[in-house]
Amino acid sequence: MEAPSYVISFYYRKILVPVDGSETSLKALLVAADIAMRYGSRLVVVYAKPRGVEEPVDPLARARERLRGVPVNAAYKQIEYDPASESPSSALLREIAEGGYDLVVVGARGRSLLGDINIGSVAVSIAISAPTSVFVVR
Repeated sequence: MEAPSYVISFYYRKILVPVDGSETSLKALLVAADIAMRYGSRLVVVYAKPRGVEEPVDPLARARERLRGVPVNAAYKQIEYDPASESPSSALLREIAEGGYDLVVVGARGRSLLGDINIGSVAVSIAISAPTSVFVVR
């Protein structure tokens, strides 16, 4: 049997994983970590926090805990947005565009305003508007 080729690793050097503390976002984090381990990618775990809102549990702390013991290169970043003028989606899309990411791995929570779409408005916005590849995890 021939050794596998890792040509694909060039395409996924820097992976963004938005987390909000939900189990679905943490599941997406584990999928991204698996990709990162296989291809030597760097993960950037990001939480889009509404300015002036305090969360009872820090989503980045939950992400760190979930990745404890996983041999992956991960950085953690919190970005703030003004909920009066922008959405979590727009803040994340700005981060994606400015951060030079090769892949976004996002969890789909299924909280869309449209009854027909069971994916979630943030995941839909990212999947449709991101200037890079998007992997949606259910």
